[in-house]
Order: sequence, then structure tokens, then C-alpha cells
Amino acid sequence: MSILVTIVSGFAGGVWVRSLFFESWWPVIFILLMATLIGAVAFLKPRRVYSLAAVFFIFVAIGMIRAAVADTPLPTSFASDIRHRVSYGGVVVSDPDVRDTNQRMQVRVTKGGKSTNVLAVTSRNTDVAVGDRVSVSGTLLVPEPFADDNGRIFRYDKYLERDGVRFILNYAYIRIESHAPWYSVPAFLARAKHTFTNGMNAALPEPYSSLASGIVIGGKSGLGNELKGEFTRSGLIHIVVLSGHNVMIVASWVIAFFIFVFARVESVFGKRIPRGTSIAAGAAALVLFVGIAGFSATAIRAALMALIALYARATGKTYVAGRALFFVILLMLIWNPLYLAFDPGFGLSVAATAGLIWIAPLIEQWFIRLKNELLRGVIATTLSAQIAVLPFLLYQTGNLSLVAIPANVIAALLVPFAMAFSYLAGFGGILFSSLAPIFSVIIGMPAYLVVTALIWIAEISAALPLAAFTLPPFPFWLALLAYAGLIYFVALASPKLSGEGGSKRFSTTDQFKFAKNASM
Repeated sequence: MSILVTIVSGFAGGVWVRSLFFESWWPVIFILLMATLIGAVAFLKPRRVYSLAAVFFIFVAIGMIRAAVADTPLPTSFASDIRHRVSYGGVVVSDPDVRDTNQRMQVRVTKGGKSTNVLAVTSRNTDVAVGDRVSVSGTLLVPEPFADDNGRIFRYDKYLERDGVRFILNYAYIRIESHAPWYSVPAFLARAKHTFTNGMNAALPEPYSSLASGIVIGGKSGLGNELKGEFTRSGLIHIVVLSGHNVMIVASWVIAFFIFVFARVESVFGKRIPRGTSIAAGAAALVLFVGIAGFSATAIRAALMALIALYARATGKTYVAGRALFFVILLMLIWNPLYLAFDPGFGLSVAATAGLIWIAPLIEQWFIRLKNELLRGVIATTLSAQIAVLPFLLYQTGNLSLVAIPANVIAALLVPFAMAFSYLAGFGGILFSSLAPIFSVIIGMPAYLVVTALIWIAEISAALPLAAFTLPPFPFWLALLAYAGLIYFVALASPKLSGEGGSKRFSTTDQFKFAKNASM
């Protein structure tokens, strides 16, 4: 485990340093010289700490190189068109993000044999879908960083670049040249998502349908700025989008479903189905679900951890959630190093998951006198996730919600029911919206009641005096110091926990209940 932690922390540190602080190659050369020097010391005087230090600095340099490779200049074919009215042909590659006054979508455009992604900002009345071939015109701009009211700089350019978007087309006009072909996989996934959200709209009114859709397949469209603000002030905004926690819940449901189905098939036909069949079917269904919801960094992280857990279950190997988390972080940063510094959702998801893996067992011991195991687990996971994300959240946004912990404890008890009933409402709307709409409304009633309760929790907690603050810029070194303190605390407390019989709970998870330690 120590070598994996050294490799991942070194690689991530190199990516972070290169992304935010240095652009020249001299720091890479300096880091490699340090690695060589420490490696020579380790060779002459073999000690594990010297060897790990050499490996750490080598992967710091590798991380810096990977981040430098990802930092590409603007495509020259399009750079000459900046601040001009242009017209391109292209293909819609992302589901339209409908806002209060406009909608935004990514379009893969082509000029002179070169292609790039642009973010087209257009009217809400424009009816396009993923995979449609379109002609798009508008004013071509380069996204720029901006400062919020408290002086924090948000790298909007890099935030879009993590998805491959290099330009913005403001006031865009889009004309459909041809619809997506029937064999287009992205178009199929988008149609499946819209079929489900339409079913949800038939079963639930707004904003309840938008919140229910956000909980189960992601998205905040239709909530309105006021309601989104209340969820933010109450610290519940993470349940509005498809979080890693929700992905893990779906994964456990999918596996349970296929195990049940294949068990019934075996009992009826008397033929044993290979153990890996249900696992493979569950993995395929999980990938399909994440594809329909949208391949966000948070969902991909949770799905990869779930797939590793499924592989461990299929092969009979032990699933160590902490090791899986580090391995997934490494894979995702190799694939896209921009996730680390410029995707806040990815950082929050990783921090929360680490809190659930390493801090939750410690907190659960503090509440051992609480006899209700469910409530004890909810309190432990909520506290651990809030503690783990707080330094990163303060560094990124400065938002401090004083009601987040009690609001999340109550909401956490309702979220699984909200998910189950929302899926029921969505599929009920699909089946009955045309034939018997009243049945859609009846089927959606349980989801309506649970979602109403979640909205009530957000509204009441956000309305409390001193519910939330926006703090002045939180320095990066202070966030590092806070996480160093947390790591020291966990390292100090974990031997004691292991001595009390908690080592298994602390280091591994049951294959079928992996959602408990690898959620968020």
C-alpha cells in the first residue's frame, strides 16, 4: 500500500504543481535531479524511506510532464476567428444544459480539416439533440478566468478545457442539417435519459421532477436559482446532482437484482449459471447507467471503484477500498490531469470518499453507545464526509454551512427512498403517461412526498439565522495543513481502532456491501 500511496501522491502532486504554479521545464529538471540524488543515497545506504522518497520525486516529475503534455495551445485554425462572427459545421456532442434564460451545449466543429469543441450558448427554443449534425454560427470567444465577489479566481477556461472545450460561441444560431444516425451510441444514451426525464415530468410537477431526476441521473435544470441557492446554503447541493454515493447505491441494487434473477433462473431450469455472469451483467448495466447519466468525473470515479469491487467479488479476492481509491485516482489523472486542479466535483468526491474509508470507522467508535446501527452509520458517514471535504470546499469556494451536518444526517436517511421512488415514478411515467396519465401521478406520489421532504429540509435549514457564510479566500497552504492534520490524526488513531477489533472494518469492505465504504 505504501508504494501505491507514494506513486499516486507524487504523480498528483506533480500534476497539481504544474497546473497551478509552474509552466517552464526547469522545475521538472530540478525534481529529477533530486530524485537521482536521493536514489543514489538509497543505493549506498539502503533504507525504505530513501527508496520511497526517490520514487515520490520521480512520479512528481512524471506528473508534471503529463500535465505539460495536456496543456496544449489553442488550435491555430480557429484562433484567427476569435472575436469574429463565424459559421461552422459540426456535431452536437453533449446533452443541452437548459438554464433559466438560455441553453448550452458542446458542438464538435470542423474547419480546414481540423476539429475542436466549442460551447454554444443559444436560445432555449432551439431543439437539438446529441448526435445531430448542425450548422452553428455566432461570435467566437476564448473562455477566460474570472473573479468572484470575494476575489477567488475561477479558471473557467481550464474548467471547460477538461472536457475538451476551447472556445465559446455566444448568441449562437443553430440549424439542424441531419439528425443523429440510429447507430449512434451517444445519441441512444441521450434519448434514454430524455425518455426517463419525460416520464418523470409526467409523474411529478416542477420543481419536484427536476430534483428527482437530479438525484437519480444528474442535472439541476428546472430547479431555479432560488431553490439551488437554498440547497447550497444548507450544504445539500450534492444530492441535487448524481453523486458517487448515488452511483454506488445503484451499483448495489443492480448486483442484487441480477443475483436474484439468475438464482430464480437456476431454480426453474435446474442449470447452474456461472458466478461471473451476474457480475458481468451488473458491470454492463452500471456502465450503461453512468453513460445515460453522463460521464462526469464524479460518476466515473465511483463507477470504476464499483467495477473493481465487482472484479474482486468475481475472482474471490479481497477488495480494499483505500487501495481501489488510489488506483482509480491514478488512472483518471493519467487519462485527464485537468480533473485534479480544475474539476471541483472530482476533488470533493475523492476527499469525501477518503473520509468515508478512513475517518468514518473512527467516528463510528465514538457513537458506539448509540444502539441504532443505521443511525450510527449515517452520523458517522455524514460527519466523516463533511470533515474531509471542508478544507477543500473552503479553498475552492469559501462556503461554510453551519447547518450542513444536521441537514445531511436527516437527508441521508431519505436519499435511498428518494432514489427508489424516483425510479419508480420515472418508469411509471414512461408506461402510463400516454395510456392513463392518472396512474403516472399515483405511482409518482411516494416520490413526491420524499422529494417534498428533502426540499423542506433544504428550505428550513437555509432559512435559519447564520445558516451559511462565505469566508474570505482560504489559502492553499492552510488547506494542505488541515489535510496533514487529518492524515496525522487518522494514522495515530488507526492502530488503536485495529486493536479494538476494527481492523477488518478499517481496511476492507464486504464485496456486496462495498457502498458503505466506497460511496459519495
